[in-house]
Amino acid sequence: MWFKRLDKRFLLFRVGQRRVKLYHDDATFGYRVPSKYELPDYTQEELDNRNENAPLLRYVESVRRHGHRAAQIDPLDLMDRDPVGALNPSRYDLQTSQSYPLQGILHLPPSLKPTTPPTTAAPERTETGEGSNVSKSLEEIEKHLMEVYVDKIGFEYMHCPEKNERLWFSHHVETEASSFPEPFENQRKEHIWELLMRSEELDRFLGKKFPNLKRYGCEGAESMLPALSTLFEISAQSGISSIVLSLPHRGRLSLLCDPDLLDFNPTALFSKIKGKPEFDPSSAPGATGDVISHLSATREIPFGNDKSVQVKMLQNPSHLEAVNPVALGVTRSKQMELLKSSPKECQLGDKAMCVQLHGDAAFAGQGVVSESLGLSGLPHFGSGGTVHIIVNIGYTTPASLARSSVYSSDVAKMIGCPILHVNGDYPEAVARAVDIAFRYRQMFRKDVVIDLICYRRWGHNELDEPGYTQPKMYEKIRGRKSVPELYEARLKEQGILTEETASQARKAYNARLEDHFSQIESYKAKSDMLEGKWKDYVWPAGSEAQHHPDTGVNNAELKEIAKASVTLPEDFNIHSRLKRHISSRLKSLEAKVDFATAEAMAFGSLMKEGYDVRISGQDVGRGTFSQRHAMFVDQKTESCLIPLNEQLGEDAGKLELANSSLSEMAVLGFEVGLSWSNPKLLPMWEAQFGDFMNGAQSMIDTFIVGAQAKWLKQSGIVMMLPHGYDGAGPEHSSCKIERFLQLSNDSRTSNTHGDINLTFVNPSTPAQLFHLLRRQMKRNYRRPLVIASPKGLLRSPLAASSLEDMTPGTTFQPLLEGPTNPSAQRVILCSGKHYYTLLEALGKSDKSSSVDLVRIEELSPFPYSELEKVLKKYKGKEVVWAQEEPSNQGAWSYVKPRLESVMESVGHEGKIRYAGRAGGATTAVAVGEWHKKEVEEIVRDALD
Repeated sequence: MWFKRLDKRFLLFRVGQRRVKLYHDDATFGYRVPSKYELPDYTQEELDNRNENAPLLRYVESVRRHGHRAAQIDPLDLMDRDPVGALNPSRYDLQTSQSYPLQGILHLPPSLKPTTPPTTAAPERTETGEGSNVSKSLEEIEKHLMEVYVDKIGFEYMHCPEKNERLWFSHHVETEASSFPEPFENQRKEHIWELLMRSEELDRFLGKKFPNLKRYGCEGAESMLPALSTLFEISAQSGISSIVLSLPHRGRLSLLCDPDLLDFNPTALFSKIKGKPEFDPSSAPGATGDVISHLSATREIPFGNDKSVQVKMLQNPSHLEAVNPVALGVTRSKQMELLKSSPKECQLGDKAMCVQLHGDAAFAGQGVVSESLGLSGLPHFGSGGTVHIIVNIGYTTPASLARSSVYSSDVAKMIGCPILHVNGDYPEAVARAVDIAFRYRQMFRKDVVIDLICYRRWGHNELDEPGYTQPKMYEKIRGRKSVPELYEARLKEQGILTEETASQARKAYNARLEDHFSQIESYKAKSDMLEGKWKDYVWPAGSEAQHHPDTGVNNAELKEIAKASVTLPEDFNIHSRLKRHISSRLKSLEAKVDFATAEAMAFGSLMKEGYDVRISGQDVGRGTFSQRHAMFVDQKTESCLIPLNEQLGEDAGKLELANSSLSEMAVLGFEVGLSWSNPKLLPMWEAQFGDFMNGAQSMIDTFIVGAQAKWLKQSGIVMMLPHGYDGAGPEHSSCKIERFLQLSNDSRTSNTHGDINLTFVNPSTPAQLFHLLRRQMKRNYRRPLVIASPKGLLRSPLAASSLEDMTPGTTFQPLLEGPTNPSAQRVILCSGKHYYTLLEALGKSDKSSSVDLVRIEELSPFPYSELEKVLKKYKGKEVVWAQEEPSNQGAWSYVKPRLESVMESVGHEGKIRYAGRAGGATTAVAVGEWHKKEVEEIVRDALD
């Protein structure tokens, strides 16, 4: 696979021998699929008819736009809706007795329903409908429109910005109003009933065996299962080989345990409910597990004609919707992998698809939803269209208090995607809505939303009493049959199902569940976290884990990579200021290099070893502080070029610079998804300032620091968070070091490299950063890495490193000693940039011979053994911890007990003294004079 620069908007992408022109913005891998549906021009006859019959056109367009407002989509009939006057043809001065020519205005279904499988081909204009010479009476036209738009599915697509999408949708639903993809046959109806029945019986079984269990059952929303079954089947028939599925807790157990869907072992579920772990504890030291509503599974689901699709349900936290961007990242990673291995399939979304289920209140209320939707069409983040299903169950908060829009799905209109509202009491209508949504996704490779309107038979959980706050709703729910019972009654009326057959099926499924229940005591859980792409990796707490691999690279190769990182074609029009940047980088190779150069050498050396590197965030191509310049833009053509991709050869990995939307939570979650799916990728998220990680805190808490313990998921994600006090004020100073250290499960007494859930470092030299990035990939396991990235040190000559610090035999050092003096009476321990502040002040003072400085570069895991070796030399001497952060922030609360433990172990009887800012409500002051005074005081406090 190789890449070649073409012009400012496109990139040439090659897989095998096939070339495809791809949309491009700033870096490789970013592309979108052009629409395959070409909108034909109207003929003059059609245009004349549209003008002559403008009232009919207005009526038809009004029904298309407003029909959903009168559609029969509410199973409880509780929606408060006003009459829709726009649907009345009398408003348009149309005559009931008159016939109207339809060419250019309305589509009609063909006389024979199609018998061919679903297709994404554009409809022929010779069919009955638009472009045909057909006339119908107003009564026939109105009847047809009401059947299409005011039935069990309400369509919203007239807001779609692209005319060809609106034309496709109107043609599709108007000409195939009753097709799915062929008329429902008895076998398909029986299968739908079986899905509904099994879901209901599982919920009843769990309620009987575990009466105090909050199972968040599917009762009232059982149509979600035929919706997914339909989607899985038509996806497999269309050539999709991988589906990434994310959903919250509602109905999760029914989906997991259904034998035709994810086929999760019911014994494993019952064992977990009984209090046993869902994994083999001996294979995962330190793991904690998670609750039953977060369980997951992966299954290859077979269908006819040797078709199958792998469905991977992701683990998720209780933070509703937080899993959405993670699912997008996993999907894109799978898609890119499949494209590389399938040279004939070069369309984004051909092989992998993301399916997301949502709760109605969460979809309308959680900001990560709109953040994730905003990623859907962006280069570097798109995955070929996501199918969203909102399981619209209502209850907890009335809609009038839960959102400011009519529908919970209205937020999706921000990306102009179609929305299909469907009545969950009618599973066949649900299946048809899924079929239409999937066809749209296949045609345009864009997101589509299905609003599955249903209800909860119980409250928020099965132990809740919903009648306290929703008495009328639950009076109605308790007086009606369940969805499976209603559908069963319809099939009995049609002669498809008998009472005896239905009863036997229910008894047989209950017997199966009873059999699984009887096996609880003998069940032994297994762990499959290291299979497939992860088979060559180990659990980090195991004896085979390599914590300190050699990360050095020979001098000649380092120079070659550094030169390649700034090598441009002769005809490339570079910005005048960047000529100096290139010159400085090349000159530094003969002396000492800065952080950006060391970073480029780390990237390039990993790429030459076959690893891909990806950095996402805002302005990552040039770097927030205009230091990186891994990407260059031609000043005349605006074409983009990444020198490392051009210069390192076809066999090297690729550097992807993903300039992202202004999002923290969704973008970071997306990178987590990439890291879960691809251990050969170095995924990095860089915040503009470290403080901005605040917007992604729930993603950090639930996915980054806890995924290994909860779900046995390894991740090599790197967070680069600019940190350092330079007078920039409260929101541009601190990356909240204290938060990450509080989240670390590092021991307070000894080295525990294997069990640590995250690595937190505050590197003070370019060589240290070089080794950190290489170590992240060279280890035989993956662990999240959080870097307090330097700001003021980026170009500092004091912090520069020689190439010898990065050659073979060198590695990352968790602790660095400064100049030492035999007569020193005090050792000051610090971390990061503050070392240079103290070093400069010490050089100007008269205490240079009596004070030693030691930097702790890696705070988690804490360097106990390294510190013991150092502090043995300072028995009976003063030990000071110095930091630039306030005392209630930074590393002080974390390092204090650990330093005391080390001092005790080496026989040091003194106490460690704190030297730094007093506690603060904010991270930093925003008054320059005060900041300067504080710096003087904390330095004086450390040295005096």
